[in-house]
Amino acid sequence: MLEYATYTLVLLSLGMYVVLDGYDLGVGMLSLFAKGESRREYGELIATAWDANESWLVLAGVALWAGLPGVYATVLPGVYLPLIGMLLAIILRGMGLEFQSAAAGYRRGWALLFGASSLAAALCQGLVLGGVLSGLEQRDGSFSGGAFDWLTPYSLLCALGLVALYLLAGAAWLQDKTEGAARQRAGRAGRPLLAATALAALILGFGLQAADPQEFGFDEPVRAALFWTAVAGAAAAGAVAWYGFGRRPDWRPFAGVVTAQVCGLLALVVATAPVVVPPGLTLHQASSPPGSQTFLVVGVGLCMPVVFAYNAYAWWAFRGKFTQTPEAPLDPLRVRTGAPRQARPEPGGFVVVVRRALLTVLGAGLAAVSQDVFGGVAAWIDPLGVTLLSAAALAAWIISDRRDQRDGVFDLDPDDQDPVRTGT
Repeated sequence: MLEYATYTLVLLSLGMYVVLDGYDLGVGMLSLFAKGESRREYGELIATAWDANESWLVLAGVALWAGLPGVYATVLPGVYLPLIGMLLAIILRGMGLEFQSAAAGYRRGWALLFGASSLAAALCQGLVLGGVLSGLEQRDGSFSGGAFDWLTPYSLLCALGLVALYLLAGAAWLQDKTEGAARQRAGRAGRPLLAATALAALILGFGLQAADPQEFGFDEPVRAALFWTAVAGAAAAGAVAWYGFGRRPDWRPFAGVVTAQVCGLLALVVATAPVVVPPGLTLHQASSPPGSQTFLVVGVGLCMPVVFAYNAYAWWAFRGKFTQTPEAPLDPLRVRTGAPRQARPEPGGFVVVVRRALLTVLGAGLAAVSQDVFGGVAAWIDPLGVTLLSAAALAAWIISDRRDQRDGVFDLDPDDQDPVRTGT
């Protein structure tokens, strides 16, 4: 049963990434059709949450690596080229966004880099998804095909369909977060994009039967009922989004698009499970040993509330319509004043030896914990040992920070008595 918990964590992480990062990739692509300062406005609109959205992709990668190593051994070699292209596009996208935001005014080059890399990332994600759904040649649990097996007609259609979906989510988000001309443009673009996405979903849905080499079990009553329920939910949510574009309240199209995305992902999972990599790699075959599964479920499960809280706080802090306020100058920096500090004497040789020995033991213990847990032994390191080692590391961190603060390490320039900088 642990493999199903791991599978749920992977699906939740990937679903959250598609929902959250999908709309800001869509906004980036829509910025290519804007002009001048509007492109900068699109970037500033998503600059508050894009890095938090991409954290779900990292979490999904960790869960796959630790919980489903068979997927790594099969999928990564099969889709190396589009996957590397996606990672490079995400890096360039962050560069374009941050450099444009830090610039004094609109910079056409950075804005175009942001939009073009958003498009490249969406296309590469679609190629990865389509390549996996088209089936990867496998032998003894590893990929045995060629470097371009991912390039199929179905993967190209998946890339175009995912671009349409992300554009639709971006238009819905822009209507919710903007006013004036930007909102009007988003409202006008929403319905054509929704029609294109629905057409792509129909083509990809019927084409999956021909592209995917696995046998679908739609003759099973429970599977068929869940699948068609998810499809009906996606259709109803699409109708809500269609009606909401160009009308108030402005949040309705985005809610409809998000619901349709979730229903579509659930329909895909219901159709393919328990196969995780077509044509025949099942969830049980791809899973890691029970010890690793337990460690993953506990570790990633404890991280989930933190990531959820971070995303929720970002949404709450930047709720409402986006407004571009003029930048105010920063206040003068303040540094601690007072008598010059006396240099602390260097610790003696015995203290240095003991400190280094303790740090060595701590590092060796952490390495042993990792080897013990992932090796499935669990004989001489128990949860109490993990807790004690973690507490020791945290205590060393806090003590070191307090000592550095007392010694003035965090002060910019303790000896500078300039009244302008000190505020005196």
